[in-house]
Amino acid sequence: MSIKVNGDEITFSEKIFIVSKTDTKGKITYGNDAFIEISGYKEEELIGAPHNILRHPDMPKVVFKMLWDRAQKGQEIFAYVKNRAKDGKYYWVHAYITPVLDVESKRIIGYHSVRRSPSREALKIVEPLYQKMLQAERTGGMDASARVLDETLKSLKVTYDKFILSFE
Repeated sequence: MSIKVNGDEITFSEKIFIVSKTDTKGKITYGNDAFIEISGYKEEELIGAPHNILRHPDMPKVVFKMLWDRAQKGQEIFAYVKNRAKDGKYYWVHAYITPVLDVESKRIIGYHSVRRSPSREALKIVEPLYQKMLQAERTGGMDASARVLDETLKSLKVTYDKFILSFE
């Protein structure tokens, strides 16, 4: 695997895919070798733990609310996410989250996430946006953070999905 630590950031090759699965409550039920290695946790520490064990404090809460709202409605979603490894280092991912459906009942039985190395060009835009959202969140809650995101998308004349996928 091609994983490098640059200062406090962990970077990895675009050929590596981080895969995890959770139950409907967000508890980890599976993680591939890349997920385990990059996160710095042992498999037994991850399985059964809430996925938010990886949540970095630099991430606006409203991003996770949006992810969960969409996934719980049975919709897929892409997002840029800053995660925190066990040792405190961080790593950015371009995440794709999708619900897992029971074949017979068509009910959501879990969630599947595939993450890859993000575009460095995208992070030049996403990181300052998240910082602005986080600052708004600290003073005005998630509603204020959501307004920053909405205003940004309106000024760019794009939907959230088009914004995230425009960096491809």
